[in-house]
Amino acid sequence: MKTSPVFKYFWGLNDKALKETKSILCDSSLPQFKQRMITLLSRCDKPKELFSIITEKAFINIWPEVRVYWAKMDKESEFRDWWQTIYEQLLQKAGVKTRQPGNFSSAMFPKIGKMIKDSRIRKGLSQKGLAAIAGMKQPDISRIEEGSKNVTLKTLFFLCSVLDIKTIDLR
Repeated sequence: MKTSPVFKYFWGLNDKALKETKSILCDSSLPQFKQRMITLLSRCDKPKELFSIITEKAFINIWPEVRVYWAKMDKESEFRDWWQTIYEQLLQKAGVKTRQPGNFSSAMFPKIGKMIKDSRIRKGLSQKGLAAIAGMKQPDISRIEEGSKNVTLKTLFFLCSVLDIKTIDLR
């Protein structure tokens, strides 16, 4: 069992637990499946190794549900975003058409970012100060202001409240 890719990503487990984990990863109907899959995906950065544990087809089928569960467990995850990209590439390879987002992010996020930056400066706040009030990290504020971070409505609403922004002009 120690040669299995499962061993590499689930360290510290005895042979019985590794065998159980491997069987859980092969059956998406089990209640422990999503949590074990998230653990695996957050530790594995090699699709080839993942696909030696589960098939690409199985990944395509389970990813949407795992992604939603993962988002509930961890609001921001670079690994989740990375695996989303892998998922989209697999769909493309399989010839499945996916809905691409419009130009909203490329056109609107910089406008929203500039509005937030201007309001922050008017209030005399630093990025670090705004981050502290908003319960965020300074680099996230920086990325929002430069328009490179996808902002949730909840975050946007909160930032607008803190910065006394009453309206947002997206034209």
